[in-house]
Amino acid sequence: MASLTVGFDLDMTLIDSRPGIRACYVALAERTGTYIDADLAITRLGPPLADELVNWFPAERVPAIADLYREMYPSIAIAATPAMAGAREAMAAVRAAGGRTMVVTAKYEPNAKLHLSHLGIEPDVVVGDLWAEQKAQALREYGAGVYVGDHTGDVRGARTAGALSVAVATGPCPADELRAAGADVVLDDLSAFPAWLADYRP
Repeated sequence: MASLTVGFDLDMTLIDSRPGIRACYVALAERTGTYIDADLAITRLGPPLADELVNWFPAERVPAIADLYREMYPSIAIAATPAMAGAREAMAAVRAAGGRTMVVTAKYEPNAKLHLSHLGIEPDVVVGDLWAEQKAQALREYGAGVYVGDHTGDVRGARTAGALSVAVATGPCPADELRAAGADVVLDDLSAFPAWLADYRP
């Protein structure tokens, strides 16, 4: 598998970003004096930040609010965010097979890198600010043959790139929804990934 490149999503695939994002939304609500249902917001992680903010702020304010959120994020969300079960082992399995790892996420790229650094997860490539079909740009550029994610948007990104879609049912989309979206493989979580990879033949 020397030529194998495996891409991973970040939020709810490699990291459980719910506690950190919840804390950041609570702080944002306090800072702006605007009601945000942080508990609801963290049930629909995956799409870009602006897609969530537009539920709470007028559309014309969203770009400035997004900038504020991203500025506040490192001091609030990074330390509060753990790795998902099996995340480090999944990365190690790709390397042990002679492959390369990459992270492709809708998250603001500098903050994505802070999460990975804090948790000691070191992919070969990190690309942020891409969602759903847009992820195919990075997956194609780096020749990823497999993309692992937790959202139907990740499935669409993999399929658009012509990569095998491996889905983990650890995010907002249940296994049946991921299969219906076209995932080639559905795992309960990343703990099952090394055994799957051991049997995978590109």
